[in-house]
Amino acid sequence: MHDLLLDTDLPGRIHRGKVRDTFDLGDKLLIVATDRVSAFDVVLGGGVARKGEVLSRLSAWWFDRIKEVVPNHFLALITAENAGLVPLPLDERYYGRSMLVRRAKRLDAECIVRGYLSGTGWKEYQKSGGICGIRLPEGLEESQRLAEPIFTPTTKPDTGHDENITFEELEALIGEEPANAARLRSIAIYHYAHTVALERGIIIADTKFEFGLWNEEVILIDEVLTPDSSRFWRLDGYRPGGAQPSFDKQPVRDWLAASGWKDGDPAPTLPPEVAAATTARYLEAYRMLTGEDLPA
Repeated sequence: MHDLLLDTDLPGRIHRGKVRDTFDLGDKLLIVATDRVSAFDVVLGGGVARKGEVLSRLSAWWFDRIKEVVPNHFLALITAENAGLVPLPLDERYYGRSMLVRRAKRLDAECIVRGYLSGTGWKEYQKSGGICGIRLPEGLEESQRLAEPIFTPTTKPDTGHDENITFEELEALIGEEPANAARLRSIAIYHYAHTVALERGIIIADTKFEFGLWNEEVILIDEVLTPDSSRFWRLDGYRPGGAQPSFDKQPVRDWLAASGWKDGDPAPTLPPEVAAATTARYLEAYRMLTGEDLPA
């Protein structure tokens, strides 16, 4: 049995996100992925066991490989063996769910790459025939693979919902050169990761990246290619023409949508059976991608 970590008690916290807490280490940061879970931009009561471990360990697995494609902020996954790298009073609750990273200046946008037509992208396509100002061919089906992956950025407000923006709006938001670098690097990472995942029986339908400036270079930051930031589908069950089962927190979204909760209501507490179903999905995605079970 693994206890939930829903809040952190380390000194020097500079940010508390929906899932991650960030701590100031000077020119470095410690990012701790908790077991908190959000849906529709609301952090629910309770949590999902081992979720933070999956997010951090899977991000570390990808970061180690992606460094050959795009530079990133990852330095180390913190475990009992290397906890001395962090000048904070860590205990076993933090091992396997904490990443030591370079401190970069975050670019205030989310960089989404879509290789398949699904989710909010499918909804926007039905309304306008395109996504984020990019026109797409007529007659595409839900979940259909696109001829080429497309880059569809969004805003990243501290509160409220993200909003789709065009590439020109992204340039105005973060600057022309960073926007171009973010687009090129997002597409490069997606091509690489999509190929790697397909070999392991998973389709990466779409995914979200974040970037920052470090030594005047645009580098990949935050988490990468996890069930929180990506839409993973089983290759052997893929059938375009409708929604696909996914390795993410869809059980949480489905339960919240069916619960009668409305935007603005207090956040409800996640039932144990929904949390357990979500844990199972995250663990299976980790096993399929890495070829190993999450360490006990």
